[in-house]
Amino acid sequence: MQRLVILGGGESGVGTAILGNKKGFEIFLSDAGKLKDKYKDVLIHLGIEWEEGGHSEERILQADLVMKSPGIPDSVPIVSKLVEKGISVISEIEFASRYTDAFIIGITGSNGKTTTTMLTHHILKNGGLDVGMAGNIGDSFAQMVAENDYDYYVLEISSFQLDGILDFKPDIAVLTNITPDHLDRYNYKFEDYIASKFRIAMNQSHEDMFLYDLDDPIVTEWLGEHPIRPKTYPFSLEQQPEIGACIKNQNILIRTPNNTIEMRTDALALSGKHNLKNTMAASTVASLVGIRKETIRNSIANFQGAPHRLEKVLKIHHVQYINDSKATNVNATYYALESMNTPTVWLVGGVDKGNDYQSLLPLVREKVKAIICIGLDNT
Repeated sequence: MQRLVILGGGESGVGTAILGNKKGFEIFLSDAGKLKDKYKDVLIHLGIEWEEGGHSEERILQADLVMKSPGIPDSVPIVSKLVEKGISVISEIEFASRYTDAFIIGITGSNGKTTTTMLTHHILKNGGLDVGMAGNIGDSFAQMVAENDYDYYVLEISSFQLDGILDFKPDIAVLTNITPDHLDRYNYKFEDYIASKFRIAMNQSHEDMFLYDLDDPIVTEWLGEHPIRPKTYPFSLEQQPEIGACIKNQNILIRTPNNTIEMRTDALALSGKHNLKNTMAASTVASLVGIRKETIRNSIANFQGAPHRLEKVLKIHHVQYINDSKATNVNATYYALESMNTPTVWLVGGVDKGNDYQSLLPLVREKVKAIICIGLDNT
């Protein structure tokens, strides 16, 4: 019986424990913090051994395989010791993908991946597909494979999850964009973060598909220097590629090998240029898996949007309150400010992740009438 050690007892850790238990592993889960009661209950019910408040190093180093939760940096001592011993340390998406034959759509990027994931799932579900949504959003991918195992999965995938893959391969990969983010986890080296994002395509074959933002110079420059195997489908607001998605006569035009779809931009449920791109990406995926044109059009018109992303909360005395608290990097903030059409009071703050904020200044001068600073790095 293989020994599976799970580092981290959150959603991905406990989901991996559920799947590992079903597949016959001897499991030990270890968390340096405190486990939530709901996760303890699952582990106790399944008879899985666990610990909290620290790591039993000797026992962990006896593992045959380790699943590390994405919130744990590679630099922590126990992970370094596992690597030194040659013990395989993987992510949940790598582990779960080994036990499903489903068609996988993997979506990553610095911004837009949650909205694109939710919209893609929305369209595919409306199209009648047996589809699950997991990864960095919603339920654990591993738990879904253990308990449901859909025909299709739409996965939101972070760079941290991609760092832990070996053989994981999406049938369709989507890279929404790349801007500086999470640089504190990459030794403040932007090139390392870029390379991490492109790991989504590293195992893809010539039969697979890769969608990307043709307007993003970081993405296009990397592709020019590092050729990839899958078929590519660009999407763009500024150019008109022969295949993929673009804007033509104020409409979204999507061209895939067996389909051409035209949709009015004013019919979209989501506002902002960034959401035009998110819609292009999701609709192109839907076209590639054979969803009908009318279903795609109806789905992008009635989509409710992702929470905490330009979410209109309430209106008091003609003042609209908008929750965009998921805008945690410069690019996301830029698109949010750009979409404002009235004088804006901007509540901003939190934890600095090593970003350069100079590019926001022209928009702040144009759109913002007052700033309220909050959080740790609030000056």
